[in-house]
Amino acid sequence: MNHETFIAAVALIGIVIVVSSLLSGAVERTGLPQVAIFLLVGVVLGPAGLDLIRINLDSPALEVIATLGLVLVLFSDAIGIDTGEVRQQRRLAALVLGPGTLLPAALTAAAAWWLLDLSPAAAILLGAALASTDPVLLRTLIRHQNVPASAKLALRLESGMNDVILLPIVVLAMLTLGAEAATPGEIGRHAVGLFLLGPALGVGAGWVAITLLDQIRRRVGVRRDYESLYALGVAFTAYAAAEAAGGSGFLAAFAAGLVIAALDVELCDCFLDYGEASAEMFLLLTFVAFGTGLIWTGLPLVTDWRVLVFALIALGGRTAVLLPVLHRAGLDARSRWLIGLFGPRGLSSLLLVLLPVFAGVPGADHLFAITCLVVLLSVVVHGGGIAIYLRRHAAASVAPSASVAAPVNPAPAPPVQAPVTQSAPSSDGAVDGAVSERITIDEFRELQRVGAPVIVADVRTERSYRDDGTIAAGALRLPPDDAVRLAREKRLDQNATLVLYCA
Repeated sequence: MNHETFIAAVALIGIVIVVSSLLSGAVERTGLPQVAIFLLVGVVLGPAGLDLIRINLDSPALEVIATLGLVLVLFSDAIGIDTGEVRQQRRLAALVLGPGTLLPAALTAAAAWWLLDLSPAAAILLGAALASTDPVLLRTLIRHQNVPASAKLALRLESGMNDVILLPIVVLAMLTLGAEAATPGEIGRHAVGLFLLGPALGVGAGWVAITLLDQIRRRVGVRRDYESLYALGVAFTAYAAAEAAGGSGFLAAFAAGLVIAALDVELCDCFLDYGEASAEMFLLLTFVAFGTGLIWTGLPLVTDWRVLVFALIALGGRTAVLLPVLHRAGLDARSRWLIGLFGPRGLSSLLLVLLPVFAGVPGADHLFAITCLVVLLSVVVHGGGIAIYLRRHAAASVAPSASVAAPVNPAPAPPVQAPVTQSAPSSDGAVDGAVSERITIDEFRELQRVGAPVIVADVRTERSYRDDGTIAAGALRLPPDDAVRLAREKRLDQNATLVLYCA
Protein backbone atom coordinates (compact mmCIF):
# COMPACT_ATOMS: atom_id res chain seq x y z
CA MET A 1 0.00 0.00 0.00
CA ASN A 2 1.53 3.33 -1.06
CA HIS A 3 1.41 6.49 1.01
CA GLU A 4 -1.46 8.06 -0.93
CA THR A 5 -3.60 4.93 -0.59
CA PHE A 6 -2.90 4.76 3.13
CA ILE A 7 -3.92 8.40 3.61
CA ALA A 8 -7.09 7.79 1.59
CA ALA A 9 -7.97 4.76 3.73
CA VAL A 10 -7.46 6.72 6.96
CA ALA A 11 -9.54 9.58 5.57
CA LEU A 12 -12.28 7.14 4.63
CA ILE A 13 -12.45 5.77 8.17
CA GLY A 14 -12.52 9.28 9.59
CA ILE A 15 -15.28 10.38 7.23
CA VAL A 16 -17.45 7.39 8.14
CA ILE A 17 -17.08 8.05 11.88
CA VAL A 18 -17.71 11.80 11.60
CA VAL A 19 -20.66 11.58 9.20
CA SER A 20 -22.37 8.70 11.02
CA SER A 21 -22.00 10.50 14.36
CA LEU A 22 -23.37 13.80 13.04
CA LEU A 23 -26.30 12.08 11.31
CA SER A 24 -27.17 9.69 14.15
CA GLY A 25 -29.81 12.00 15.63
CA ALA A 26 -31.42 12.86 12.31
CA VAL A 27 -31.51 9.21 11.28
CA GLU A 28 -33.05 8.22 14.62
CA ARG A 29 -35.79 10.86 14.38
CA THR A 30 -36.63 10.74 10.68
CA GLY A 31 -35.76 7.18 9.72
CA LEU A 32 -33.64 8.35 6.79
CA PRO A 33 -31.91 5.37 5.15
CA GLN A 34 -28.38 5.84 6.49
CA VAL A 35 -27.19 3.21 4.05
CA ALA A 36 -28.15 5.41 1.10
CA ILE A 37 -26.13 8.28 2.53
CA PHE A 38 -22.99 6.18 2.80
CA LEU A 39 -23.42 4.72 -0.66
CA LEU A 40 -23.40 8.30 -1.93
CA VAL A 41 -20.30 9.01 0.18
CA GLY A 42 -18.71 6.11 -1.68
CA VAL A 43 -19.62 7.71 -5.00
CA VAL A 44 -17.93 10.96 -3.95
CA LEU A 45 -14.75 9.11 -2.91
CA GLY A 46 -14.73 6.69 -5.85
CA PRO A 47 -13.68 6.99 -9.50
CA ALA A 48 -16.83 8.95 -10.37
CA GLY A 49 -15.94 11.59 -7.77
CA LEU A 50 -12.61 12.42 -6.15
CA ASP A 51 -11.08 9.12 -7.28
CA LEU A 52 -9.53 8.48 -3.86
CA ILE A 53 -10.69 4.87 -3.56
CA ARG A 54 -10.78 2.18 -6.24
CA ILE A 55 -12.28 -1.19 -5.27
CA ASN A 56 -13.28 -3.92 -7.70
CA LEU A 57 -14.11 -7.62 -7.41
CA ASP A 58 -10.43 -8.52 -7.74
CA SER A 59 -9.24 -6.18 -4.97
CA PRO A 60 -7.66 -8.03 -2.04
CA ALA A 61 -9.07 -5.35 0.27
CA LEU A 62 -12.61 -6.31 -0.75
CA GLU A 63 -12.22 -9.87 0.51
CA VAL A 64 -10.88 -8.62 3.85
CA ILE A 65 -13.67 -6.06 4.24
CA ALA A 66 -16.40 -8.52 3.21
CA THR A 67 -15.10 -11.32 5.44
CA LEU A 68 -14.83 -9.12 8.52
CA GLY A 69 -18.20 -7.59 7.71
CA LEU A 70 -19.95 -10.97 7.54
CA VAL A 71 -18.28 -12.07 10.78
CA LEU A 72 -19.52 -8.91 12.51
CA VAL A 73 -23.02 -9.26 11.06
CA LEU A 74 -23.37 -12.86 12.26
CA PHE A 75 -21.80 -12.24 15.67
CA SER A 76 -23.77 -9.05 16.33
CA ASP A 77 -26.99 -10.77 15.29
CA ALA A 78 -26.33 -13.71 17.62
CA ILE A 79 -25.24 -11.73 20.68
CA GLY A 80 -28.28 -9.48 20.33
CA ILE A 81 -30.70 -12.40 20.56
CA ASP A 82 -32.73 -12.40 23.75
CA THR A 83 -32.93 -16.12 24.46
CA GLY A 84 -35.63 -15.63 27.10
CA GLU A 85 -37.77 -13.73 24.61
CA VAL A 86 -37.24 -16.42 21.99
CA ARG A 87 -38.37 -19.12 24.43
CA GLN A 88 -41.52 -17.16 25.22
CA GLN A 89 -42.27 -16.69 21.51
CA ARG A 90 -41.20 -20.10 20.21
CA ARG A 91 -44.04 -20.37 17.72
CA LEU A 92 -43.36 -16.96 16.17
CA ALA A 93 -39.62 -17.69 15.97
CA ALA A 94 -40.24 -21.05 14.29
CA LEU A 95 -42.56 -19.52 11.69
CA VAL A 96 -40.26 -16.59 10.87
CA LEU A 97 -37.08 -18.67 10.65
CA GLY A 98 -38.67 -21.74 9.08
CA PRO A 99 -41.23 -21.13 6.32
CA GLY A 100 -40.80 -17.35 6.64
CA THR A 101 -37.17 -17.68 5.52
CA LEU A 102 -37.06 -20.79 3.35
CA LEU A 103 -40.21 -20.22 1.29
CA PRO A 104 -39.15 -16.74 0.05
CA ALA A 105 -35.72 -18.22 -0.77
CA ALA A 106 -37.38 -21.02 -2.75
CA LEU A 107 -39.71 -18.60 -4.55
CA THR A 108 -36.81 -16.32 -5.49
CA ALA A 109 -34.75 -19.30 -6.67
CA ALA A 110 -37.61 -20.54 -8.84
CA ALA A 111 -37.99 -17.06 -10.38
CA ALA A 112 -34.23 -16.93 -11.05
CA TRP A 113 -34.27 -20.35 -12.75
CA TRP A 114 -37.32 -19.49 -14.86
CA LEU A 115 -36.61 -15.86 -15.81
CA LEU A 116 -32.81 -15.66 -15.82
CA ASP A 117 -32.05 -19.09 -17.29
CA LEU A 118 -29.70 -19.97 -14.44
CA SER A 119 -28.70 -23.47 -13.47
CA PRO A 120 -30.61 -24.91 -10.48
CA ALA A 121 -27.58 -24.54 -8.18
CA ALA A 122 -26.96 -20.92 -9.23
CA ALA A 123 -30.65 -20.11 -8.80
CA ILE A 124 -30.68 -21.67 -5.32
CA LEU A 125 -27.57 -19.70 -4.37
CA LEU A 126 -29.09 -16.42 -5.57
CA GLY A 127 -32.41 -17.16 -3.87
CA ALA A 128 -30.73 -17.89 -0.55
CA ALA A 129 -28.60 -14.73 -0.70
CA LEU A 130 -31.59 -12.53 -1.50
CA ALA A 131 -33.75 -14.07 1.25
CA SER A 132 -31.48 -12.46 3.85
CA THR A 133 -32.93 -9.31 5.42
CA ASP A 134 -30.62 -6.46 6.39
CA PRO A 135 -30.23 -5.58 10.10
CA VAL A 136 -28.60 -2.22 9.34
CA LEU A 137 -31.57 -0.85 7.39
CA LEU A 138 -34.01 -2.27 9.95
CA ARG A 139 -32.24 -0.89 13.03
CA THR A 140 -34.07 2.45 13.12
CA LEU A 141 -37.47 0.79 12.69
CA ILE A 142 -36.83 -1.80 15.40
CA ARG A 143 -35.78 0.86 17.90
CA HIS A 144 -38.85 3.05 17.33
CA GLN A 145 -41.32 3.16 20.22
CA ASN A 146 -44.41 3.15 17.98
CA VAL A 147 -43.64 -0.24 16.46
CA PRO A 148 -45.57 -3.07 18.21
CA ALA A 149 -43.43 -5.36 20.39
CA SER A 150 -44.41 -8.46 18.41
CA ALA A 151 -43.33 -6.83 15.13
CA LYS A 152 -40.01 -5.75 16.67
CA LEU A 153 -39.35 -9.28 17.89
CA ALA A 154 -40.16 -10.90 14.54
CA LEU A 155 -37.99 -8.45 12.60
CA ARG A 156 -35.12 -8.85 15.09
CA LEU A 157 -35.32 -12.63 14.83
CA GLU A 158 -35.49 -12.63 11.05
CA SER A 159 -32.67 -10.14 10.46
CA GLY A 160 -30.64 -11.63 13.29
CA MET A 161 -30.91 -15.35 12.61
CA ASN A 162 -31.92 -16.06 9.03
CA ASP A 163 -28.33 -15.55 7.81
CA VAL A 164 -27.20 -18.62 9.71
CA ILE A 165 -29.93 -20.65 8.00
CA LEU A 166 -29.14 -19.32 4.52
CA LEU A 167 -25.33 -19.43 4.74
CA PRO A 168 -25.09 -23.27 4.52
CA ILE A 169 -27.37 -23.23 1.45
CA VAL A 170 -25.07 -20.70 -0.25
CA VAL A 171 -21.93 -22.69 0.60
CA LEU A 172 -23.33 -26.05 -0.53
CA ALA A 173 -24.60 -24.51 -3.78
CA MET A 174 -21.11 -23.07 -4.35
CA LEU A 175 -19.59 -26.55 -4.20
CA THR A 176 -21.69 -27.76 -7.13
CA LEU A 177 -20.89 -24.64 -9.18
CA GLY A 178 -17.10 -24.77 -8.89
CA ALA A 179 -14.83 -25.03 -11.89
CA GLU A 180 -14.45 -28.70 -10.97
CA ALA A 181 -17.55 -30.32 -9.55
CA ALA A 182 -17.05 -31.44 -5.97
CA THR A 183 -17.16 -35.15 -5.27
CA PRO A 184 -19.65 -36.55 -2.73
CA GLY A 185 -16.75 -37.00 -0.30
CA GLU A 186 -15.73 -33.33 -0.59
CA ILE A 187 -19.33 -32.22 -0.13
CA GLY A 188 -19.55 -34.43 2.97
CA ARG A 189 -16.38 -32.92 4.44
CA HIS A 190 -17.66 -29.40 3.85
CA ALA A 191 -21.00 -30.34 5.41
CA VAL A 192 -19.22 -31.60 8.53
CA GLY A 193 -17.24 -28.36 8.71
CA LEU A 194 -20.40 -26.32 8.25
CA PHE A 195 -22.81 -28.05 10.57
CA LEU A 196 -20.54 -29.66 13.18
CA LEU A 197 -16.95 -28.44 13.37
CA GLY A 198 -17.56 -24.71 12.95
CA PRO A 199 -20.45 -24.42 15.43
CA ALA A 200 -18.67 -26.72 17.92
CA LEU A 201 -15.52 -24.60 17.89
CA GLY A 202 -17.64 -21.46 18.20
CA VAL A 203 -19.45 -22.87 21.23
CA GLY A 204 -16.11 -23.86 22.77
CA ALA A 205 -14.59 -20.44 22.13
CA GLY A 206 -17.61 -18.71 23.64
CA TRP A 207 -17.64 -20.92 26.74
CA VAL A 208 -13.89 -20.51 27.37
CA ALA A 209 -14.16 -16.75 26.89
CA ILE A 210 -17.04 -16.46 29.37
CA THR A 211 -15.30 -18.67 31.94
CA LEU A 212 -12.07 -16.69 31.70
CA LEU A 213 -13.86 -13.35 31.89
CA ASP A 214 -15.85 -14.44 34.94
CA GLN A 215 -12.66 -15.36 36.79
CA ILE A 216 -11.01 -12.03 35.98
CA ARG A 217 -14.17 -10.13 36.98
CA ARG A 218 -14.20 -11.81 40.39
CA ARG A 219 -10.51 -11.17 41.12
CA VAL A 220 -9.57 -7.79 39.69
CA GLY A 221 -12.59 -6.53 37.73
CA VAL A 222 -12.91 -5.51 34.07
CA ARG A 223 -13.90 -2.12 32.71
CA ARG A 224 -17.30 -2.20 31.05
CA ASP A 225 -16.16 -0.57 27.81
CA TYR A 226 -13.33 -3.07 27.50
CA GLU A 227 -15.77 -5.94 27.90
CA SER A 228 -17.35 -4.86 24.62
CA LEU A 229 -13.94 -5.04 22.92
CA TYR A 230 -13.46 -8.43 24.57
CA ALA A 231 -16.64 -9.64 22.86
CA LEU A 232 -15.35 -8.51 19.46
CA GLY A 233 -12.11 -10.36 20.16
CA VAL A 234 -14.08 -13.53 20.88
CA ALA A 235 -15.84 -13.22 17.50
CA PHE A 236 -12.64 -12.96 15.50
CA THR A 237 -10.90 -15.65 17.56
CA ALA A 238 -13.75 -18.09 17.00
CA TYR A 239 -13.68 -17.36 13.26
CA ALA A 240 -9.91 -17.90 13.00
CA ALA A 241 -9.96 -21.10 15.06
CA ALA A 242 -12.69 -22.67 12.94
CA GLU A 243 -11.11 -21.69 9.63
CA ALA A 244 -7.73 -23.07 10.75
CA ALA A 245 -9.37 -26.37 11.67
CA GLY A 246 -11.29 -26.68 8.39
CA GLY A 247 -14.66 -25.60 9.74
CA SER A 248 -16.92 -22.65 8.96
CA GLY A 249 -15.56 -19.54 10.66
CA PHE A 250 -18.78 -17.66 9.99
CA LEU A 251 -20.94 -20.20 11.81
CA ALA A 252 -18.31 -20.34 14.58
CA ALA A 253 -18.65 -16.58 15.11
CA PHE A 254 -22.44 -16.92 15.21
CA ALA A 255 -22.26 -19.84 17.67
CA ALA A 256 -19.86 -17.91 19.94
CA GLY A 257 -22.27 -14.96 20.00
CA LEU A 258 -25.19 -17.27 20.75
CA VAL A 259 -23.35 -18.83 23.72
CA ILE A 260 -22.59 -15.38 25.13
CA ALA A 261 -26.23 -14.34 24.66
CA ALA A 262 -27.40 -17.40 26.58
CA LEU A 263 -24.83 -17.45 29.41
CA ASP A 264 -23.52 -13.94 30.06
CA VAL A 265 -26.15 -11.19 30.06
CA GLU A 266 -23.67 -8.62 31.38
CA LEU A 267 -21.24 -9.17 28.49
CA CYS A 268 -24.14 -8.95 26.03
CA ASP A 269 -25.23 -5.63 27.50
CA CYS A 270 -21.65 -4.32 27.43
CA PHE A 271 -21.38 -5.21 23.75
CA LEU A 272 -24.74 -3.62 22.94
CA ASP A 273 -23.74 -0.46 24.85
CA TYR A 274 -20.29 0.01 23.32
CA GLY A 275 -19.21 -2.68 20.86
CA GLU A 276 -22.33 -2.57 18.69
CA ALA A 277 -21.56 1.03 17.69
CA SER A 278 -18.04 0.01 16.63
CA ALA A 279 -19.43 -2.90 14.61
CA GLU A 280 -22.01 -0.64 13.00
CA MET A 281 -19.29 1.83 12.00
CA PHE A 282 -17.41 -0.94 10.22
CA LEU A 283 -20.56 -2.09 8.40
CA LEU A 284 -21.18 1.49 7.24
CA LEU A 285 -17.57 1.57 6.05
CA THR A 286 -18.39 -1.54 4.02
CA PHE A 287 -21.29 0.29 2.37
CA VAL A 288 -18.92 3.14 1.47
CA ALA A 289 -16.57 0.59 -0.12
CA PHE A 290 -19.44 -0.85 -2.17
CA GLY A 291 -20.60 2.66 -3.08
CA THR A 292 -17.29 3.55 -4.72
CA GLY A 293 -18.29 1.52 -7.73
CA LEU A 294 -19.20 -2.12 -7.11
CA ILE A 295 -22.87 -1.75 -6.20
CA TRP A 296 -23.62 0.36 -9.25
CA THR A 297 -22.72 -2.54 -11.54
CA GLY A 298 -26.30 -3.67 -11.16
CA LEU A 299 -27.83 -0.54 -12.75
CA PRO A 300 -27.22 -1.52 -16.41
CA LEU A 301 -29.36 -4.63 -15.83
CA VAL A 302 -32.45 -2.42 -15.51
CA THR A 303 -32.71 -2.47 -19.31
CA ASP A 304 -33.30 -6.24 -19.23
CA TRP A 305 -37.00 -6.72 -18.49
CA ARG A 306 -36.43 -10.26 -17.22
CA VAL A 307 -33.95 -9.09 -14.59
CA LEU A 308 -36.29 -6.26 -13.58
CA VAL A 309 -39.25 -8.63 -13.18
CA PHE A 310 -37.04 -10.97 -11.16
CA ALA A 311 -35.98 -8.09 -8.89
CA LEU A 312 -39.62 -7.21 -8.25
CA ILE A 313 -40.40 -10.84 -7.40
CA ALA A 314 -37.37 -10.99 -5.10
CA LEU A 315 -38.61 -7.91 -3.23
CA GLY A 316 -42.33 -8.70 -3.21
CA GLY A 317 -42.25 -12.48 -2.80
CA ARG A 318 -41.34 -12.25 0.88
CA THR A 319 -44.46 -10.16 1.60
CA ALA A 320 -46.69 -12.58 -0.29
CA VAL A 321 -45.30 -15.53 1.69
CA LEU A 322 -45.04 -13.96 5.15
CA LEU A 323 -48.54 -12.53 5.45
CA PRO A 324 -50.32 -15.92 5.44
CA VAL A 325 -47.49 -17.50 7.47
CA LEU A 326 -47.73 -14.84 10.19
CA HIS A 327 -51.50 -15.23 10.33
CA ARG A 328 -50.87 -18.59 12.00
CA ALA A 329 -48.81 -16.86 14.70
CA GLY A 330 -51.87 -15.03 16.01
CA LEU A 331 -50.45 -11.54 15.39
CA ASP A 332 -52.67 -8.51 14.89
CA ALA A 333 -53.08 -7.15 11.36
CA ARG A 334 -50.84 -4.11 11.93
CA SER A 335 -47.94 -6.25 13.14
CA ARG A 336 -48.34 -8.68 10.24
CA TRP A 337 -48.23 -5.90 7.67
CA LEU A 338 -45.25 -4.21 9.32
CA ILE A 339 -43.27 -7.46 9.30
CA GLY A 340 -44.36 -8.40 5.79
CA LEU A 341 -43.70 -5.05 4.15
CA PHE A 342 -40.36 -4.15 5.70
CA GLY A 343 -37.83 -6.78 4.72
CA PRO A 344 -34.94 -4.83 3.18
CA ARG A 345 -32.10 -6.52 1.32
CA GLY A 346 -28.72 -5.02 1.98
CA LEU A 347 -25.27 -5.82 3.26
CA SER A 348 -26.01 -9.43 4.24
CA SER A 349 -27.14 -10.31 0.71
CA LEU A 350 -24.08 -8.66 -0.81
CA LEU A 351 -21.70 -10.43 1.56
CA LEU A 352 -23.30 -13.83 0.97
CA VAL A 353 -23.19 -13.54 -2.81
CA LEU A 354 -19.55 -12.44 -2.64
CA LEU A 355 -18.54 -15.83 -1.22
CA PRO A 356 -18.73 -17.59 -4.63
CA VAL A 357 -16.93 -14.59 -6.19
CA PHE A 358 -13.98 -15.07 -3.85
CA ALA A 359 -14.07 -18.82 -4.48
CA GLY A 360 -13.73 -18.26 -8.24
CA VAL A 361 -17.10 -19.82 -9.10
CA PRO A 362 -17.88 -19.30 -12.82
CA GLY A 363 -20.63 -16.75 -13.39
CA ALA A 364 -20.50 -15.45 -9.80
CA ASP A 365 -19.88 -11.88 -10.99
CA HIS A 366 -23.22 -11.95 -12.84
CA LEU A 367 -25.00 -13.13 -9.68
CA PHE A 368 -23.32 -10.30 -7.79
CA ALA A 369 -24.54 -7.71 -10.31
CA ILE A 370 -28.12 -9.00 -10.03
CA THR A 371 -27.91 -8.84 -6.24
CA CYS A 372 -26.60 -5.27 -6.44
CA LEU A 373 -29.66 -4.21 -8.46
CA VAL A 374 -32.05 -5.82 -5.97
CA VAL A 375 -30.23 -4.18 -3.04
CA LEU A 376 -30.36 -0.73 -4.68
CA LEU A 377 -34.09 -1.10 -5.31
CA SER A 378 -34.57 -2.26 -1.72
CA VAL A 379 -32.71 0.75 -0.33
CA VAL A 380 -35.11 3.00 -2.25
CA VAL A 381 -38.33 1.04 -1.65
CA HIS A 382 -37.82 -0.34 1.85
CA GLY A 383 -35.58 2.45 3.13
CA GLY A 384 -37.94 5.11 1.84
CA GLY A 385 -40.96 3.23 3.18
CA ILE A 386 -39.43 3.00 6.66
CA ALA A 387 -38.66 6.73 6.61
CA ILE A 388 -42.23 7.62 5.57
CA TYR A 389 -43.71 5.31 8.21
CA LEU A 390 -41.59 6.76 11.02
CA ARG A 391 -42.22 10.37 9.99
CA ARG A 392 -45.98 9.81 9.90
CA HIS A 393 -46.04 8.19 13.31
CA ALA A 394 -43.75 10.85 14.75
CA ALA A 395 -46.17 13.53 13.49
CA ALA A 396 -49.14 11.58 14.87
CA SER A 397 -47.56 11.29 18.31
CA VAL A 398 -46.80 15.03 18.42
CA ALA A 399 -50.12 16.26 17.03
CA PRO A 400 -52.38 15.38 20.01
CA SER A 401 -50.09 17.08 22.50
CA ALA A 402 -49.95 20.28 20.40
CA SER A 403 -53.42 21.31 21.55
CA VAL A 404 -52.55 20.93 25.22
CA ALA A 405 -50.45 23.74 26.67
CA ALA A 406 -47.72 22.30 28.82
CA PRO A 407 -46.90 24.31 31.95
CA VAL A 408 -43.73 26.35 31.82
CA ASN A 409 -42.58 25.07 35.20
CA PRO A 410 -44.01 21.58 35.63
CA ALA A 411 -44.71 20.44 39.13
CA PRO A 412 -41.93 18.40 40.67
CA ALA A 413 -42.46 14.68 40.73
CA PRO A 414 -43.21 13.28 44.18
CA PRO A 415 -40.14 11.97 46.01
CA VAL A 416 -39.44 8.31 45.44
CA GLN A 417 -38.93 6.07 48.44
CA ALA A 418 -35.49 4.63 49.07
CA PRO A 419 -34.73 1.11 47.96
CA VAL A 420 -35.54 -1.32 50.73
CA THR A 421 -34.18 -4.57 49.32
CA GLN A 422 -31.49 -6.01 51.53
CA SER A 423 -29.07 -6.52 48.63
CA ALA A 424 -29.50 -3.06 47.11
CA PRO A 425 -26.19 -2.18 45.46
CA SER A 426 -24.49 1.17 45.08
CA SER A 427 -25.97 3.29 42.30
CA ASP A 428 -24.61 5.67 39.72
CA GLY A 429 -25.93 9.19 40.05
CA ALA A 430 -26.05 11.92 37.46
CA VAL A 431 -27.10 15.54 37.84
CA ASP A 432 -28.84 16.96 34.77
CA GLY A 433 -27.01 14.43 32.57
CA ALA A 434 -23.73 16.34 32.93
CA VAL A 435 -21.92 14.80 35.90
CA SER A 436 -21.49 11.12 36.68
CA GLU A 437 -20.85 10.31 40.35
CA ARG A 438 -21.05 7.38 42.70
CA ILE A 439 -23.59 7.67 45.52
CA THR A 440 -23.80 5.37 48.54
CA ILE A 441 -26.95 4.14 50.25
CA ASP A 442 -26.18 6.28 53.31
CA GLU A 443 -25.76 9.40 51.18
CA PHE A 444 -29.01 8.59 49.42
CA ARG A 445 -30.91 8.26 52.71
CA GLU A 446 -29.40 11.49 54.02
CA LEU A 447 -30.74 13.35 50.98
CA GLN A 448 -34.18 11.98 51.70
CA ARG A 449 -33.91 12.82 55.43
CA VAL A 450 -33.28 16.50 54.75
CA GLY A 451 -36.15 16.62 52.27
CA ALA A 452 -34.12 17.02 49.09
CA PRO A 453 -35.92 15.89 45.93
CA VAL A 454 -34.56 12.49 44.91
CA ILE A 455 -35.63 10.28 42.00
CA VAL A 456 -34.54 6.65 41.69
CA ALA A 457 -34.57 5.28 38.14
CA ASP A 458 -34.05 1.65 37.17
CA VAL A 459 -32.11 1.97 33.88
CA ARG A 460 -31.11 -1.64 33.34
CA THR A 461 -31.57 -3.16 29.92
CA GLU A 462 -34.76 -5.10 29.34
CA ARG A 463 -32.90 -8.41 29.43
CA SER A 464 -31.16 -7.64 32.74
CA TYR A 465 -34.38 -6.29 34.23
CA ARG A 466 -36.37 -9.40 33.34
CA ASP A 467 -33.74 -11.91 34.43
CA ASP A 468 -33.01 -10.34 37.85
CA GLY A 469 -35.42 -10.91 40.72
CA THR A 470 -33.96 -8.05 42.82
CA ILE A 471 -35.73 -4.76 42.07
CA ALA A 472 -35.36 -1.50 43.99
CA ALA A 473 -38.65 -0.62 45.71
CA GLY A 474 -40.27 2.51 44.33
CA ALA A 475 -37.84 2.93 41.42
CA LEU A 476 -39.12 4.36 38.16
CA ARG A 477 -38.53 2.07 35.19
CA LEU A 478 -36.56 3.95 32.49
CA PRO A 479 -35.15 1.51 29.89
CA PRO A 480 -31.87 2.94 28.53
CA ASP A 481 -32.97 2.86 24.89
CA ASP A 482 -35.99 5.11 25.57
CA ALA A 483 -35.07 6.88 28.82
CA VAL A 484 -35.15 10.49 27.59
CA ARG A 485 -38.63 10.28 26.08
CA LEU A 486 -40.07 8.52 29.13
CA ALA A 487 -38.46 11.04 31.50
CA ARG A 488 -40.06 13.90 29.57
CA GLU A 489 -43.44 12.20 29.58
CA LYS A 490 -43.25 11.74 33.36
CA ARG A 491 -42.15 15.38 33.77
CA LEU A 492 -39.45 14.55 36.25
CA ASP A 493 -38.16 17.36 38.41
CA GLN A 494 -35.07 18.71 36.67
CA ASN A 495 -33.70 20.02 39.99
CA ALA A 496 -33.89 16.66 41.74
CA THR A 497 -30.97 14.32 42.35
CA LEU A 498 -31.32 11.52 39.83
CA VAL A 499 -30.06 8.16 41.15
CA LEU A 500 -29.61 5.58 38.40
CA TYR A 501 -30.00 1.99 39.49
CA CYS A 502 -28.28 -0.22 36.92
CA ALA A 503 -27.07 -3.41 38.59
